[in-house]
Amino acid sequence: MSAFLDYQQQGAIVTLTMNEPETRNALTGNTAIPEFVAACERINADQSVRVVILTGTGNVFSAGGNVKTMTKYFDGKGMDPADIRREYRDGIQRLARALFELEVPVIAAVNGYAVGAGNDITCMCDIRIAASNAAFAESFVKLGIVPGDGGAWLLPRVVGMSKAAEMAFTGDMISADEALAYGLVSRVVAPDQLMDEALALAGRIARNPGQALRMTKRLLREGQTNTFDALLEMSASFQAVAHKSDQHREAVLAFIDKRPPVFD
Repeated sequence: MSAFLDYQQQGAIVTLTMNEPETRNALTGNTAIPEFVAACERINADQSVRVVILTGTGNVFSAGGNVKTMTKYFDGKGMDPADIRREYRDGIQRLARALFELEVPVIAAVNGYAVGAGNDITCMCDIRIAASNAAFAESFVKLGIVPGDGGAWLLPRVVGMSKAAEMAFTGDMISADEALAYGLVSRVVAPDQLMDEALALAGRIARNPGQALRMTKRLLREGQTNTFDALLEMSASFQAVAHKSDQHREAVLAFIDKRPPVFD
């Protein structure tokens, strides 16, 4: 059994639960990074998975980096800037790449505080829903550091540059309702309804063909950085694959026959 990340699958839905409440589900100073990377590799390889829910235990989604371990970077501790750069590239940035590059849709069910890298991993997900007691902060500046996990790329794409700048430059905490107004989350629900809402949404997604879901997510991600012409070319290629799939055939025949489709 994992030390940090609990992996549960029910049908086509995988629920990943950060389960280290004693560190407020911190992402450093423990086994979180290799466990996230392994879980993402497992999901990408398993074609039965169509959607993932990411959440945390306790009243914290994730506090991000473990502040208590940051004293190791102080002068005289034996780490020079090259060592620190390598640690980030081989550490938290591996988690960021793995989670952001998951092939299936990912729902962040934010159960409490999402701070620093904890805020940023919500932005690595495709959909974010929050409990009413959740709160968010891009708080790196308050510790005299920068978003080392890619947050400076992720956050503006979710909330826009002005709101991202306000969050990153102040480091201030925002409530779930403010996050909803910012567009950081798509809905706010009562804490005791959070997982029911996440599972219901995941169920609606999981009813669709897995291959089409994975290709649709890839197109949405490529559309963030590619030109329109390049995305059209990729869309045409993906569509050619989709039209030849058994899942497309089943969907069309089910529509014509006026019956629910049955996907493998």
